[in-house]
This record gives sequence, C-alpha cells and structure tokens, in this order.
Amino acid sequence: MTEAPGPAGPQGDTYGTVEPRVPLADARVVLAGLGVTGRSLQRVLEPRVASLVTVDDKAHDADHGALDADGAAAVLASADLLVASPGFPPHHPLVAAALAAGVPVWSEVELAWRLRANRLGTDEPAAWLGITGSNGKTTTVEMLAAILRAAGLRTAAVGNVGRSLVEAALDPALDVIAVELSSFQLHFTHTMSLQAGAVLNVSADHLDWHGSLEAYTRDKGRIFERVQVACVYNVADPTTEDLVREADVVEGARAVGFAVGTPGPGDVGLVDDVLVDRAFHAEHDDPDRRKSAAELGTLADLKQLGDHNGVVPTHIVADALAAAALARAHGVPAAAVRDGLRSFGPSEHRIQRVAEAGGVTYVNDSKATNAHSAAASLAGFAHGTVVWIAGGLAKGATFDDLVSSRADRMRAAVVIGADPGPLADTLARHAPKVPVVVIDPGDTETVMRRAVTAARDLAQAGDTVLLAPAGASQDQFVSYAQRGEEFVRVVRDLTTTR
Repeated sequence: MTEAPGPAGPQGDTYGTVEPRVPLADARVVLAGLGVTGRSLQRVLEPRVASLVTVDDKAHDADHGALDADGAAAVLASADLLVASPGFPPHHPLVAAALAAGVPVWSEVELAWRLRANRLGTDEPAAWLGITGSNGKTTTVEMLAAILRAAGLRTAAVGNVGRSLVEAALDPALDVIAVELSSFQLHFTHTMSLQAGAVLNVSADHLDWHGSLEAYTRDKGRIFERVQVACVYNVADPTTEDLVREADVVEGARAVGFAVGTPGPGDVGLVDDVLVDRAFHAEHDDPDRRKSAAELGTLADLKQLGDHNGVVPTHIVADALAAAALARAHGVPAAAVRDGLRSFGPSEHRIQRVAEAGGVTYVNDSKATNAHSAAASLAGFAHGTVVWIAGGLAKGATFDDLVSSRADRMRAAVVIGADPGPLADTLARHAPKVPVVVIDPGDTETVMRRAVTAARDLAQAGDTVLLAPAGASQDQFVSYAQRGEEFVRVVRDLTTTR
C-alpha cells in the first residue's frame, strides 16, 4: 500500500481524461442510460448544467436511441462530458467514441462525489464508507447502515438498495453514507476519496463487461484509491490484500483484514463465537491498551441470519466483520456494532425462506447472480437435500467449479434462462447422476411457474427447493428482484393451492 499526498486524483489515466474543459455549470453533458439510475441522474443534472442530451435505446423520451460509431461521434461532437450508466461498458460505441475524442467519462459515483453537499450545521460533506466485492455487497452495506443507525448517526444505505447515490450525496441531513459500489461504477470513478473502503472478495464475474478477470479485479481495487482511514480486505482472499498493497492512499491510512477466525494484530475476526476488534480497540475503547481486543458481538447477535438449522453461514459472519471494520473506522463504539447486528434482518432475495409445504422448504436467493454466490448458497444445505433452480446470463463466467464442488448437495436441478445449454451441459459433465429438467425458454411469462412446478415434483420431504441462479436475470426478467418476486409469488400460489 503506497501513500498519496492527499485525496486529489490524477487528471488522466487509462480510463480517459477526467476533467471537463469547462466548469460543470457551463458544460454540455451527454447522459447515457435512462434506467432507474439514469432517471435520478437526469433529475440532478438538468438544473445544474448548460445542456443535457440523453441516449437510451429503450426509453421513448430519450433524445437518441441506439447509436453506431458515426452516430456516437456526432452526438459527442460538442459535448464536454459523458455521464454513463452501468449499461454502457467501455466498448460501447458511445463510450469508446468519448474516450477516443478526449471527452471525460464519469460514473454516477464520480458525479455524486463532485456534487456532495455539506452537512447541516457543518462545513463538511458526509463521510462515505464504501463496499465492493463479487458477492455480499448489499447484505454488508445494509448491515453497515444498521450499525451506524445504532450509533445514533443519520445515514443511508445506497447502491442497489434504497435511494440513488447521487440523491443521497445531495442530502445535507446525512452524517455518513454506506455505499455499495459495483465494478461498473468504479471503472469511471476518478476522484472519490472514501473514509474507509472494503473489498469483500473477488471471483470471476461480469467478464463480458470488463473483458478479462484482470480488468475486473483492477476495477474492484479502485475503491481503495485515496482512502483516508482504512482499506478493509478479506484475509481468506489474497487478491483483496494484493489490491490494498497496490493502492495509493491518503497518508496514515491503514490496512485492516477481516477473518472468520482468530484475527492478527490490526485486524478484526472471530474467537470462538465472539466477533473481536484488534484494529481500532485502542483508539475507541481502551486508550491505555490494557486489553488486546474489543468484543463487537457474538454469533448469537446474528442468529436471525442463520440457515434453517439455525447455523450462521460463514459468509454472513465475514460480511458482519467487514461492516464492523468500516463502522469502527468511522469511530463507532463497539456496543453500537453489537446493537446494529442484532437489529439487522434478512434481506429480500437473499436466503429468504418463502414457504414450507409437504415437508419441502422453498428458499429465494435470487441475488445469487454468479457462480461464487450460488456455491455459498448451496453450501448452507446438507448433503442431498436441494432441488436447485438455476440459470440466466453467465456474464462470461463458467459453472464447472460450482457444479463439481456442490453436486453432492443436489437432489435434482431445474435449469432456466434464455440459453440453458451451458449450465445443462456442465451439470451433465460434472453431476451425471443428478436429474436435470431444462425449462423451455420460449414463453418467458411462465418460466418461473414451470420451473417451480418441476422442482416441486422432483422434491421429497426434507428437501429444499432453492432458487440460486448463478446468473444475471435480464435475459428473462427485469432484475434479480423481479425474478425473486416471481419465485415468491409462484411458490405461495402453488403451496397454498396444492
């Protein structure tokens, strides 16, 4: 980990020019994408810039639809700035044209950081605590917000949950913001300086967007650039520690590891069933250093997040430790960590127990959108008890390790998705004894009903029907949330009418 002189970022790098030629108030801005994030950006930008041109191939009210290279160059001819939603990767004609022409490209995060408001009664904006990783981001950011609220702080969890980041950044009533950051957002974020940031884990994901695992990993690591107090990493994932070592941080920032086991000096971890802090305890709880660690809580404080047997999964403990480390970096007392974890409930679409009928339990983990997350989900169930519903956009990833390592958990598998072939083929290779039903993708409106019906018919008493797709949802659903909601609706319909 190298130390930077301060929070100012570089003016240009491999991600393009950073600064517009004119102040934002005088800038001619192109906004790419009018989804949920894009609409928030549109509302914020329109009164703050000289002109705003919108591009979206699905929104009927966009100024421009799909663009080829020539059309993109024409739209950007007089532009000072491109603000791009995550649906516009670096190879998109509009983004590629901007980079080639020297037009700065900003993410929502970059814009929010530049516009952030001062807190009421102070001259300083709210601190940002950021979280990224291939899995666990939403759970951890919501845990962090619960801890901050338990400490009496005015906060918001933003990212894939709650309000948009740019709107939260403009709220002067907030003391601190818990920010979920995707690799897409980080790619075109140039000057953000978090008080503390965490990378939970790194596994192959979104390779179609980034082009390679190396590029994806590099973008995850951008969360640590210009960190002011602490870079939080996963001791069990050496890649996350490597990202800390490579980061340019503000002088005095430190590396803090989290481990589901005994923590080393300067880390947080688990001793027996107690979550402990060996990083910040001397500052917050024991100035005379009479104690070697501070107790942050116990596994009993996380029991509401346990599986159907009451066991708290290892990845939930890891998420809790990462959230605790970020909160402690902000100065939150140990008691607030405990109280926040106790108050935190299971998230929708994350190991959500939906119903039980005929001795079969139905669990919604629609947010398991990649192989690593689905593997963690399957690991929470005993041998031979799961009828697995899976499939969706692979995003350039493969399923070999997932299936080979978790085949012993499967009673059967039901494969959905617009292209079910890759997952079905992987199951045939690595789990030949597992019965597989492939759902015809033709009628997307009935996909989930047909999948749940097939799973119900395959399940036996004591089994769990688990939706843990290992893929993104947009091939057949609007979002992972809509996919999960459809699963819940169908399950409740089938189990109450059976």
